Amino acid sequence: MKLMRNLTAVFLLTLIVSSCGPQDGVYFVNLTDGQEVSSSVLVEMGVNGMEIEPAGEVSKGVGHHHIIIDGGFLPTGETIPADKTHIHYGKGQTEATIELTPGEHTLTLQFANGLHQSYGEQWSKTITVNVID
Repeated sequence: MKLMRNLTAVFLLTLIVSSCGPQDGVYFVNLTDGQEVSSSVLVEMGVNGMEIEPAGEVSKGVGHHHIIIDGGFLPTGETIPADKTHIHYGKGQTEATIELTPGEHTLTLQFANGLHQSYGEQWSKTITVNVID
């Protein structure tokens, strides 16, 4: 009887876990927090819960990626500047190569709408990488 109860509990837990999909938000496909990288870094960008679309129009549930080098997320609705540390991927790109100087850097992946207005912290992900060459 106890074995049946344990098997039932394992089965229910398996059903619950398998029914949970990936969490909404952005993520680095090929990089992890604390990873050592070379100065030329390939960044693969992913998103769950929204669709990728080039910049231009504002549509619900769509947007595009930005990488912020050595900075954090931008508050919801704030326009992401375009400069050497705020890189826009307004054509809907999901991968890019960026150049970093040796040492520790933070990379923040920020999702934004068609007018480059941030979707806020919940649609951002920050990791630290260490450039070793």
